[in-house]
Amino acid sequence: MRLQPTLFALFLFPLVAASQQVEFKNPPDISKPNGYTHVVIVNRGKLVFISGQVGMDRDGKISTDFAGQAQQAFANLQAALTAAGAKPENLVKLNYYVVGLNHEKLLAIREARDKIVNREHPPASTLAGVQALFRDDVQIEIEAEAVLP
Repeated sequence: MRLQPTLFALFLFPLVAASQQVEFKNPPDISKPNGYTHVVIVNRGKLVFISGQVGMDRDGKISTDFAGQAQQAFANLQAALTAAGAKPENLVKLNYYVVGLNHEKLLAIREARDKIVNREHPPASTLAGVQALFRDDVQIEIEAEAVLP
């Protein structure tokens, strides 16, 4: 039995789509995102879950400046990715928790994020303003998920 070209395409399409490790999609019916992707589809690979990273250096010191904490949190995230054998382009999801979220802090997060995140295919992302984190001096926490081939 010979498949008609349209039927063949219907059977083949899922195989082609599933061959991509990760797909990044921004549906046209949702507002255009700034620095993140609305939908990330993982078709294959190894998932890596990274606990919330804060702006604390390896000696336990933390900056009083929010921008400094954001930069250190992303540096810690990069170190965690490296430990897992991953790179920033393997990120598929970021969750941000920020004490006293405001426009100035949002700009500091974007500046720190844009230094490491793949800007062509940024991960899905959630940003939440919170009342407090695990210590009074911690102003930002970033948790992440990545996919390895």
